[in-house]
Amino acid sequence: MPHKMSLYLHRMSEWDSSLCIRVNRTSHYLWVRLWFRLISRLGDGMFWYAVMLGIVLTQGDAGVVPAVHMGLAGLTGTLIYKWLKGKTLRPRPYEVHQDIWLTGRPLDRFSFPSGHTLHAVAFCSVGLTYYPELAWLLLPFTLMVGMSRVILGLHYPSDVIAGAAIGGAIAALTFLI
Repeated sequence: MPHKMSLYLHRMSEWDSSLCIRVNRTSHYLWVRLWFRLISRLGDGMFWYAVMLGIVLTQGDAGVVPAVHMGLAGLTGTLIYKWLKGKTLRPRPYEVHQDIWLTGRPLDRFSFPSGHTLHAVAFCSVGLTYYPELAWLLLPFTLMVGMSRVILGLHYPSDVIAGAAIGGAIAALTFLI
């Protein structure tokens, strides 16, 4: 049984690396690279802070609770992803594979999980629970944030998937508290 698990993990790693390399090749196109750099930069927090500010400005007192809820989900996400990165110490794809072209700016040293994706999913999930009419804006942006991390050579697809799962779990848990 341990041999089968080892083989499975090896195949998953090969798939992850192969997909990462293929997706990263799209960054060789200038417009793709520039677009996803912009998305990634906005995903650093600026977009989400603007959404929270917009909610408070348009909704008044009724927008304070949703904005604070989003902020608390984000803070929780930061604590969890920093802890995980410090425990897993997974190198970024561009550091491991010479075929991967780094076209974005890493905010920290390690790859797992994708903090941008974790936060995007957490913020999006909380925001849509209060304001489902914002789906037209929040869902495409969240998807593009996740894509940007692989396109720019900063994360493996599995980092993005894990970040999305953790972000969704954080959002769900914040509604239980």
